[in-house]
Amino acid sequence: MSFLSMATLESWLDEFRSLGYPLVGSLKVIEQDGADGADTGLVGVHLVNASTVTYIQPESPTSRRWLITFERREEPVTLPAAQVLTLSTELATASALCAFLQAKHQASTAPIS
Repeated sequence: MSFLSMATLESWLDEFRSLGYPLVGSLKVIEQDGADGADTGLVGVHLVNASTVTYIQPESPTSRRWLITFERREEPVTLPAAQVLTLSTELATASALCAFLQAKHQASTAPIS
């Protein structure tokens, strides 16, 4: 199994956005190097209250399990309580999106009976 196409991920993001989860930051499909120039992508998550590079993708090319990656930061993040609360909402939405993408991926690769 290969990574999913950018078009597929865009349609899944549109579907997720329509579910009404609170979205403080933004979500977008980011081009990813695919084998032989394949049209592949991963989902970038822009967190407003933490400038950490964050993205969601399958664990590996053969896995149907999705993970969220928070890249290493050079500087610490220091926030007041209100911004931490907003960040927790952003993280809850990212978590819901990760579970949504995993479910969509599993459904799209399920064997037809």
